[in-house]
Amino acid sequence: MDALIRALPKLISAAGDSEEVAEVAARIAWRRTAGEPLCQHAVPFRLFRNVLVIAVSDAVWQKQMAALSGQLLSRLNAMLGQRAITFIEFRIDPETVAKERAAHRDIANPVTAEEVLSFIPNELAVAANAIPDEALRRRFLLAAGASMLRRES
Repeated sequence: MDALIRALPKLISAAGDSEEVAEVAARIAWRRTAGEPLCQHAVPFRLFRNVLVIAVSDAVWQKQMAALSGQLLSRLNAMLGQRAITFIEFRIDPETVAKERAAHRDIANPVTAEEVLSFIPNELAVAANAIPDEALRRRFLLAAGASMLRRES
């Protein structure tokens, strides 16, 4: 996973202005930056015009996360290798957080790698070619596809 994180800046550069690639990279960076405990209550929802929208469980989490936003923003941009995110907005959306939790717990109904990869837009697949390591490229595409699959469902 560390190699994937290190490849994010190159991937974003190779993708140019692709919002989808930037959003997937931001989601991956968020999970790494926030860590599992925070991701139980705060999940990335969307990246729009360099604003990362994070769904949070309730007003208490919104307030706590807002207090950490400066540190999180700095760490995210450092991981992405550029100032890809200018602001983090925390929206109260317990339904989105619950869906994300359920997606991570849903091991009784696994999805095949081919199904996950079918959610990858062509421009993301092309941008992923900037990752020279084939195994790492596949892991990135699987992570991106899983993220998009959760977003669709």
